[in-house]
Amino acid sequence: MDTGLSGKVVLVTGGAGGIGRAISRHFSREGSIVAVHYHTSQNEAEGLASEIGGMAVQADLREPLQAEEMVSRVVSELGGLDVCVANSGLYPPEPKPMWEMGHDRWESTVMSNLGVTANTARSFLSHASVQGTGSLVLVGSTAGIYGEAGHSDYAAAKGAITTGLLLSLKNEVSRLGSVRVNAVAPGWTLTEKKADSGLDEVVMERAKSTMALKKFATPNDVAMAIIALSSDEVSGHITGQVIEVAGGMEGRLV
Repeated sequence: MDTGLSGKVVLVTGGAGGIGRAISRHFSREGSIVAVHYHTSQNEAEGLASEIGGMAVQADLREPLQAEEMVSRVVSELGGLDVCVANSGLYPPEPKPMWEMGHDRWESTVMSNLGVTANTARSFLSHASVQGTGSLVLVGSTAGIYGEAGHSDYAAAKGAITTGLLLSLKNEVSRLGSVRVNAVAPGWTLTEKKADSGLDEVVMERAKSTMALKKFATPNDVAMAIIALSSDEVSGHITGQVIEVAGGMEGRLV
C-alpha cells in the first residue's frame, strides 16, 4: 500500500531511542526525510541520521523556546515539515507509591512527558497553522489508560497526553484545514535496552497474562501504528483517536 509519505518531512522527537529509532527507520523506508531529535544522545542520533539520510537536531524540549527553534531549524534546513511524532519522554525506573514520592520526582516526570509533548505540539502546530496541513502523533502509554502502581507520576502525565491534550488539540486544529492529531499508547514493549538490562521471567509471564495475544510488542509494532496514523492516504479521516499497541491488554499488574 502506498502511504503517500514519500518525500514528506518528518520530525521524530526522542528519535534515537529504542522506539524512536524504529519510528525513524520506518519513515525512512517509506521515503520520508527524517529529522531525528535528541537531547543528550548525540552520537546515536547523528549515526542514525547518517544511516537513513536525514538530519539530527538537538533540543531540550522542557524549554519552550528550544522546541520552537527545533521546528524552525527543521523547516529551514529540510524545506518544510509535514509530520511530527512527539515520542520523547522519560520513565523513572524506581517504583514508589505516591505517598513516598518526592515532589521533585513528580515535577520532573510530568515535565519530561506531558511538558515536552505539549511544547512539541505547540511548536509543530504553530507551523501547521500557517501551512494548513499536517499530522501530529502523540506517544502515550497504557500506563495512562490502566494506571501503573509505583509510577503514578508517569501514568498521570501519559494519561493527560492521550485524553485532555489529544482531544483538545483535535478540536482546536479542526479550524486549520487538513491538520490531524492522533496518539498511540504502547503497552509492554521489548526494546534492546530492556533486553540488555535483563528481564524477570516471572514478571514477564504475569504481564503476558493481561494480554489477549500473550506476547510483548516490539518497537516495530509501535512504529507501524504511527506510520498508519501519520499517513493521509491510510488515515485521512481519522483524528482524535488513540491506538493501543498492547496485544489486547485489559489491565496492568498490581
